[in-house]
Amino acid sequence: MANSAGAAGFTATAGLKSAAGLGVIGLSLSGMYAMTGIGIPCPWRHLTNTLCPFCGSTTMGAALLRGDLGAAWAANGFVLLLLAGLGVASLCWLVEALGGPPFRLPRRLADQRVWYGLLGLVAIAFAVLRNLAPGA
Repeated sequence: MANSAGAAGFTATAGLKSAAGLGVIGLSLSGMYAMTGIGIPCPWRHLTNTLCPFCGSTTMGAALLRGDLGAAWAANGFVLLLLAGLGVASLCWLVEALGGPPFRLPRRLADQRVWYGLLGLVAIAFAVLRNLAPGA
């Protein structure tokens, strides 16, 4: 099997381990909230009385555990789309880890700084728009 580590040393197994760790944390928090109603308070919301891009994530996770995709989307569509993207990436990493071909973006699209910047801008836009919406 060819070494598929990139310049930063990324491997599909490392990606899968990170995704699994995030999944365990998210599932634990969402499950606790679904069973007890106890969630993690948002410090940003407490200080500013506005919603951050991640507010509603625990509610979204609890809705997904119930199988209610509409309620999950209403709770936090931004994080739901991030979760879907992570699911697709995890499937690609799984294929690679099992000996299949590596899935990589073309070199000109692979700059992490561009993706982090874009993600930050989308998160800020989402937060601004959801706080401007009536009833927010």
